[in-house]
Amino acid sequence: MADPAVDGEQPGRVTARQDGPVLTLTLDHPRRLNALTWDMYDQLERHARAVAGTPGVRAVVLTSAGSRAFAAGTDISQFTGFDAEAGLAYERRVGEVLDALRAVPVPVVAAVPGLAVGAGLVLAAACDLVVAAEDVRFGAPVSQTLGNCIDASAVELVRRRLGAARTDQLLLAADLVSAAELAGSGFITRLLPAGTDPRPAAEELARHVAAGAPITLRSLKQISRRLDTDPAADCADLVGACYGSADFAEGVTAFLERRPARWEDR
Repeated sequence: MADPAVDGEQPGRVTARQDGPVLTLTLDHPRRLNALTWDMYDQLERHARAVAGTPGVRAVVLTSAGSRAFAAGTDISQFTGFDAEAGLAYERRVGEVLDALRAVPVPVVAAVPGLAVGAGLVLAAACDLVVAAEDVRFGAPVSQTLGNCIDASAVELVRRRLGAARTDQLLLAADLVSAAELAGSGFITRLLPAGTDPRPAAEELARHVAAGAPITLRSLKQISRRLDTDPAADCADLVGACYGSADFAEGVTAFLERRPARWEDR
């Protein structure tokens, strides 16, 4: 969590920049270690929900400004005067933003350039792929800082990505765990040498992903989301959409002709 904002500081924001098939969303509040304000949560949700209607976007990178932190939670100055009702409303709001991020129809790559704690941890967990250097630390030490709590939906999200034991380490022991330690859980997709800026590698990974068959990528992501809530989910519609697509016919032809496929997203 970040300390109260400094007088005269520029307000936090979330910027969006599209470069070909890759859309980059950047948490920009570096003087507060990119701690999220209410406005930043609103902006992040709007950007995430807009992806489905943005032509040509086939992958998203979620990152932050600066090199010290991905996101140091939520801006603490906003918690003044909170009570139980306000706290529950806040947790529901964070849940809505996480839902919007997880509902982005294309793969989302988190580029984590520094500390990812509290909201930063769960935002990274809401992404499909995570790129970080070995020395970047993740955690949620709320029991040792503010004495608040994390909503069950966010805890479950982290448990699915890290496992129950590692999640308990982060929440109960309040440990800050390095990306190198988390790599064995599969949470870190690309583990980089200590001190490495993850953004170029994340951009490269996003472009590699974006070169894939778009209907297949959307279907695979949606299958994973359905299985998160129902291990016996019926996904025949998604599988059928791939086999019935013109892109599948093109893929077979291209393979037999030993040339790259030309995906048309239809």
